[in-house]
Amino acid sequence: MFWKHKSLAEMTPEEWESLCDGCGRCCLVKLEDVDTGTLHYTDVSCRLLDLNLCRCTDYENRAERVHDCVGLTPDNLDELDWLPPTCAYKLVAENKDLKWWHPLVSGTEETVREAGISVLGRVVSEQHVPQEDWEDRCVTWPMSSAEAADG
Repeated sequence: MFWKHKSLAEMTPEEWESLCDGCGRCCLVKLEDVDTGTLHYTDVSCRLLDLNLCRCTDYENRAERVHDCVGLTPDNLDELDWLPPTCAYKLVAENKDLKWWHPLVSGTEETVREAGISVLGRVVSEQHVPQEDWEDRCVTWPMSSAEAADG
C-alpha cells in the first residue's frame, strides 16, 4: 500500500505506472467548447487504445504518434481537470484512498470492468469515426463515478 505512505513524486517509476487502473477513460477524445472552455468527453477513443485490453498499444511512443497525448506527471496533475473522478493519480494527489475495484486493492484487473469503470464495450476507435462526427458522440459517463465504483 505504497500509495498511502508516499507522495506521487516519491514513487518509483514502477509504482507510478501501477497506479493506472487500465480504465481507458483518459484515452477518450475530449472536445472543448470554444465559447465556454468546457471540455466534453466523447465515446471515441484514441487510435492507439486497444479496445479489448483498455491499454495503449504503443505506450512508449504514444507522445510521438499522437500529437495531443498528455503524459501524466506529479507536476502536471493539478492542471488536468479532465481526469475522471475515479482516476487513481487524482485520488492519491487528493490524499484519498484507491477504490475497492482498483487492481492494487482487489488484486485483479477484472474488478475495473466489474465496477463499470472501464471503457470496454462502450467506445469506438477514432479510426472508425470521422472527426466531423465527434461532436455528436459526447457522453457524460466518463466524468461520473458509477455506484458500484464507490461501494
